[in-house]
Amino acid sequence: MRDQLTRLLTTLEAELRAQGRWDEEPPADAALQSNQPFAFDRLSFDQWLQWVLLPRMHELLLLQMPLPSSCSIAPMAEEVYGQGDSGGARIILIIADIDLLLTEHGGDLN
Repeated sequence: MRDQLTRLLTTLEAELRAQGRWDEEPPADAALQSNQPFAFDRLSFDQWLQWVLLPRMHELLLLQMPLPSSCSIAPMAEEVYGQGDSGGARIILIIADIDLLLTEHGGDLN
């Protein structure tokens, strides 16, 4: 199951890159210190995916640490991308798969 999550995270990164939503330069350190959900006060959602979600999930996988027991990122993605964004729709599907995998397995992805 951890391999499946790794594939989904890799797919998400590839989709962000393919759509030109990937930043080559990291945001300022202060932007990464936000306490708001999805760091919405300092980062775009794409930036949050790139600079917060993906690194944290990869770190948890690498260190064999417990994963979140539930996940609900897709509703925020749906709000951000809206219905007219076909690229956003592809990202939403990937995120929904991540949500489902983590929630169905309660973070126990061995």
